[in-house]
Amino acid sequence: MRSLIPVLFLILAMSGCALQNPVQRVAVYDFGPGPLTSVAPAPADRLPVLQLDVLEGPAALDSTAMLYRLAYADDQQLRPYSLARWSMTPAQLLRQHFRQQLGQRRTLLNPFDSSSPDAFKALVLQIEIEEFSQLFESADKSSGLLRLRVMLSRAGPPGGGWLAQRTLTLQQSAATADAPGGVRALAAAARAAAQELDQWLTQFER
Repeated sequence: MRSLIPVLFLILAMSGCALQNPVQRVAVYDFGPGPLTSVAPAPADRLPVLQLDVLEGPAALDSTAMLYRLAYADDQQLRPYSLARWSMTPAQLLRQHFRQQLGQRRTLLNPFDSSSPDAFKALVLQIEIEEFSQLFESADKSSGLLRLRVMLSRAGPPGGGWLAQRTLTLQQSAATADAPGGVRALAAAARAAAQELDQWLTQFER
């Protein structure tokens, strides 16, 4: 019986440590549920078919890590949060968001979708992500920074229907200098980008 006493003390001590130092869980974020209502536009208001290609980005964004930069220390270094991550890669998040927003007034096609009778006359939107991070100007001030390179063409032979290209840079202030603040700021930047894209596209759709 006496031999069990040290074992019991060890178990109780370990239990106490576990209670005092609970395991911290990783928080998983996305841009929210998206539009909660859907209103079909009248035929006269519906814009031409749009093909949204798979978004591309640098290798650093090919994961669910939530990245930030310290502009006041070393703005060339991307750092990941240890207890926060995205629910999917930034490219997947942004593509889902742009489909939700741009698809409210348009029929959207997936890449290489030739089953639609409108596929041959669709506009093709290609997007490259150049920056998607939380930028800390100081220890207590940050913003969500999103930079995209967008290219527009008409369906057909590669390069045959080239129309235009531009770069979008969106920077939204974060309410708090932490991961939740960065999430809200980047989500706001994505919404602003979708609005700019929508306005830009209408130049070529009328």
